[in-house]
Amino acid sequence: MSIIYSTLTSIINRISDEFHKSFLFTTIFTILDFIENQWVNSFSKKLYPSENFLSFLNKNNILKNHIFNPLIVIFLFAGFLILSLNTPSQSLTVTLLIAFIAFFIGSAILPRHFLNDNCENIIHFNKKDMYSIGFCLILIAIAFFFISIATVGGIPLLKPSIRYLLKPIFTMPVFLIIPGTCLVASSYLKDYQNENITRSQARFRFIFLLAMDCAILLLLGYRTPLLAAFLIIIIIGFYGNIVSLWEVVVGALIGVGAIIGIGYFRSLGELTITSSTNPFYTLQTRADFTLHVLDLLDFIGGNFGLTHGKLLASSIPGSDLGPRMMVGKLIAWRTEVTVTPALIGQMVVDFGKVGVFVEMCILGFILGIGFKIMQKTKDYFYIGIYSLILTYSILGIETGILDIQVLLYFAIAIFIYFYNIAKSKN
Repeated sequence: MSIIYSTLTSIINRISDEFHKSFLFTTIFTILDFIENQWVNSFSKKLYPSENFLSFLNKNNILKNHIFNPLIVIFLFAGFLILSLNTPSQSLTVTLLIAFIAFFIGSAILPRHFLNDNCENIIHFNKKDMYSIGFCLILIAIAFFFISIATVGGIPLLKPSIRYLLKPIFTMPVFLIIPGTCLVASSYLKDYQNENITRSQARFRFIFLLAMDCAILLLLGYRTPLLAAFLIIIIIGFYGNIVSLWEVVVGALIGVGAIIGIGYFRSLGELTITSSTNPFYTLQTRADFTLHVLDLLDFIGGNFGLTHGKLLASSIPGSDLGPRMMVGKLIAWRTEVTVTPALIGQMVVDFGKVGVFVEMCILGFILGIGFKIMQKTKDYFYIGIYSLILTYSILGIETGILDIQVLLYFAIAIFIYFYNIAKSKN
């Protein structure tokens, strides 16, 4: 395994170095270096609130130390469902309780029995390797962004109708910008930890990465990947002491406000609501629809499931129906409709209430052990990989964890975490 890893990283490092030496990228990085210096030394930066702004937030131990604890997933999930205009069925209520209890066991109880000694046996990854991998992933994403634009003959943000002409074979590689951003941002965090760059320089680079992601993903008309990029930058920055707690809280409030506002004004434009409608109504109806879908899937899945793994397997490219189309077929008998099954939808359809307990416990354990390793090591890589899987767990509250690339991220995290566990016992 180490030989394969060494060979691959050697090739990727060489590719990254060649691009960095090229005239185009030399020019780009020279310009960025100039802008960064202007940013760091600008007078206007002094007008920005200090790290101690809203200092009372730092006195709250839960916010200060556990704001991105794995348990945030079930708190957000429960909060989202509470917004619904209706109440869940008795059967779904039982399923949700099973899910929450299993997740708590997996994330808060089971990790206590692993990696309790020192972290000397934890494997560490070379910063240059991680940067090169992230850089190459971003290059691939940018290349496929232009290919996607060329195939539909325009920019989806400016022409919303052509968004439906985008082909997944070209757009899926664009989403590699998310793990690419994660690895590059983590590498900058390592530079900051080693005092090779200042906190201001690290913040500028984080902002630039986020701005680049916004430009590419917004032009294609995608919102969920954009939220992923935002969350990853925030989580890495918070645990790397690059982003302050008050910025996380204010950013979260702005994000929620933006989601409500965008949904409200879009609904006004589509004439589905009137100006006298409560702005929260669009979020409530979204939660209500999610709850309705879960009720149907829970009824279909029962105690032991219906599809027995076929829904999860439909995530594999080349399947006749994608997972969300399969959900649409199950509850509406229409294969041309895609329906998001929420976090536990796939679990209950595939394996019923039993599957919900097992899969939520596994998900909780993955996040719990990742959180523990990150806290014990403060290592840039483990901060990055935890931010990646926590981000997609949070987004999966509504969408489910069903995209093949997301499942791959979790598979990589599982391999690394379990390798560390096995190594710690030797």
